[in-house]
Order: sequence, then structure tokens, then C-alpha cells
Amino acid sequence: MTREDIQLLFEYDRWANRRMIQSAAKLSPEQFTRDLGGSFRSVRDTLVHIIGGEWIWFQYWKAKSLSVKFVTDLQDRRDLLFAAETYPTIETVQAKWIEVEMEQIQFVDGTTDERLEKLLPFRTIHVKLSQLMQHVANHSTYHRGQISLMMRQLGAEPIATDFHIFLVEGRPQPQVT
Repeated sequence: MTREDIQLLFEYDRWANRRMIQSAAKLSPEQFTRDLGGSFRSVRDTLVHIIGGEWIWFQYWKAKSLSVKFVTDLQDRRDLLFAAETYPTIETVQAKWIEVEMEQIQFVDGTTDERLEKLLPFRTIHVKLSQLMQHVANHSTYHRGQISLMMRQLGAEPIATDFHIFLVEGRPQPQVT
């Protein structure tokens, strides 16, 4: 993937996340936190999981050292910062989302084609930064799908976040001359 591809992917990710938050904002506070028995109990918990996942990966990619201690400490920080109970309302989730989104924009804008080829340790192998970045966007898409199902279970209308809708409606189109 090129820098341009990654920028488009994360532009889409931000657009889709914002739409999902706008859709979730229509839920009552009780619906927002209702335990629906999914892998993450509620719409709130799933949204917090998405943003916590994006946050930890950006911290990992920006790190100077990827020691075992650093990764363990980073996971502990994520667990504290993104405990779902810390975000009782959609407004608190949205405020944290804006913070993390700013970090995302800064990181993505600072990538280069060369940097995207850099190999990073991941479990027992090394993986290109571009592939890990694809994973993050895919992870968010997966969980947005779960939120769409939860919205239906709550009797609410989920909002479409398909990539093709983003291409048509979500980004400025180049002028044809």
C-alpha cells in the first residue's frame, strides 16, 4: 500500500466512525449502555473498544522501543484509559474519540511510502506497518458491523458505513475539467 492508499483508508475510517457515533447519539442513555450479550456488552462498550484499539496501535507505531515491558505497560494504560465505565455517555465517548482522531491524523499524515514498508514485531513474526494499519481499519469495520446489529436489536436504525458510500458521499470529489 502507498501513503495515498493509507490516507484514503484512514479518511474512510474516520468518516465511518463519525457516522457510527452520530447514529449512536440517537439512542437513549439506557439503550447506549444496555447489555446485549455480545462480545462487548453494549454499543458504548463496543465504541470504546474500537477507539481503544486505534489508540493502542498508534502508540505502538510511534514508540521508540518495542520492548516486552513497554508493550505490557501500554496494554495496562489502554485498559485504564479505555475502561468502558469511564465513558458513561455518548458525549464522553465522542470527546475521547476526537482526541484519538487528532493523533491518528497526525500519524497518518506523517507516513511515507518507505515508512509503510518498515517491519514491526507482531507476536512471533514481523509485519509491515502498512499491513498493521490495514488491520486497524479492518478491526474498526468489523466492530462497526457489530454496532449496526446492536442498533437493530435496540429497535434503532443503524447508519450505513460502507466504503462505496464514503467514496460517493463522504469525500470531496475532484473537479472534472
